[in-house]
Amino acid sequence: MNNPLSNGSPRKPPPRQAGVIFADHVHEVTVHADVLALLPDPATVRSCLEIAEDAAGSVDGTMAAAHVGADPEKMIAAPEEIDLQMLREHDEGSPRERLERVTRAFEEWKQERPGRNSLLLDDCRGDLNRCVTTECHETALVVAPCHGNLDARDAFHDLLFNEHKLVLAPPRGPYAGDLLGHVVIGWKPHEHAQRAVVASRRWLAAADRVTVLCVNDKPDGRYQFTARELLTQLGLDGHVIAVSSGSRSVGETILDFATSAKATCLLIGAFKHGYFLELLLGRVTRYLLSHSALPMMMKH
Repeated sequence: MNNPLSNGSPRKPPPRQAGVIFADHVHEVTVHADVLALLPDPATVRSCLEIAEDAAGSVDGTMAAAHVGADPEKMIAAPEEIDLQMLREHDEGSPRERLERVTRAFEEWKQERPGRNSLLLDDCRGDLNRCVTTECHETALVVAPCHGNLDARDAFHDLLFNEHKLVLAPPRGPYAGDLLGHVVIGWKPHEHAQRAVVASRRWLAAADRVTVLCVNDKPDGRYQFTARELLTQLGLDGHVIAVSSGSRSVGETILDFATSAKATCLLIGAFKHGYFLELLLGRVTRYLLSHSALPMMMKH
């Protein structure tokens, strides 16, 4: 029988085995975090991390970070999909190079505050759908970009329509901070909007101010009635306001109100009609994602 101790110290595993054990530890921490910053695109690493840090801190929760990326060498897919991924390398670099850029941005962000030293970056490359499921399945809130490279756009789609996660998308521009200073909820009494509010209850309860905005309410006031009823059921404080869009679109009306009310975050039920129909019809979610200067929390 071999002695597991050598010179009074536990025997160290071989370097490769040690790396696997460390990677397993990082992944275990990642999948059980309350808030996950999903980092498929180097360009949005900082904003995702900043927002995820605020979101976790506001509810005294845990935060993790993970890179996901499609890697044609690890994918089982149609030849056309493999070819598409190979073509990306000319403009975006190889999967390894994309990971290295994300890692550099992540480490630069970590070094700005001592309290971030313990945060580690998980990594999953291969089939992107599988990676998104692996990293995000247990997480309550995923901070992820809706714009950017192909990985970012595909991951965002998977989060909403396949994983049905509560997603917090950073704005196109810089993040101004104070995530939960004033949350404005775009409300209609539809199931996808109700799911979004219920899923975000922890963050709404931590917000300094919550306003439920009912655009183009019915004559019987059902939008306002159902909004107040839901707030009461969830034990949340908030103001319910009805406005008319007039000659503006609903999306424009929401953003105009958010600006005038100094909102710091928007919450909506995303893509009532499904992603592809929304693309054809130019509905509210698509408009808000394209034009909002605020972080947007949403759930399909």
